[in-house]
Amino acid sequence: MSRAPRRHPALDFYARGIFPMAQSATDPSVFLVEPDFRGVFPLRGLRLPRRLQRTIRQDRFEVRANTAFVEVLEACAAPDRPGAWINPALRRMYLELHAAGSAHSLESWRDGRLAGGLFGVSLKGAFFGESMFSVETDASKVALAHLAARLILGGFRLLDAQFITEHLASLGAEEIPRSVYLERLAGALEADGVIGPPSALSGAEVLQVISQAS
Repeated sequence: MSRAPRRHPALDFYARGIFPMAQSATDPSVFLVEPDFRGVFPLRGLRLPRRLQRTIRQDRFEVRANTAFVEVLEACAAPDRPGAWINPALRRMYLELHAAGSAHSLESWRDGRLAGGLFGVSLKGAFFGESMFSVETDASKVALAHLAARLILGGFRLLDAQFITEHLASLGAEEIPRSVYLERLAGALEADGVIGPPSALSGAEVLQVISQAS
């Protein structure tokens, strides 16, 4: 009788509301974080400014899933980025999670070039956003909108932003106490989310899904 594949041990931390970080991209140590307040995106409350909606609707970027995970990870982990925190140990962990089907990238492409994207970790009905990058204006924001639409269609219940920032708050992220977060996480872990195929949704489809969910 064949054995079921063993779950990556890092997922046990995520299931408890804890996530790993490093002090900087060059610091070799990794520590676990369980903040008192957590940043989350309500899947039914993503705010897209009109200009960004226009960019999405025009399909200025083609957004794919999991076709360039390594490239997205390396761009997010570049040590010269302000606030860079993904060190070699975390990079290896994310690659292992991706190989196991538990880490995913959304990539914005333009003219055959990777213009931006994001990656995160999925567990049941929860998606834990880790990092995003852009080399063209709005490329990562468009990827975030496409991610939200995929999560809604795929039955996810939680999009975790980890920490709140002014930029994320402008897109609808909110800060909630750890106790509330753990309740939402418990509900998400009862669902079975599916990211969906590599092929892109159209911008019009993304906006329709998000507007119907709001």
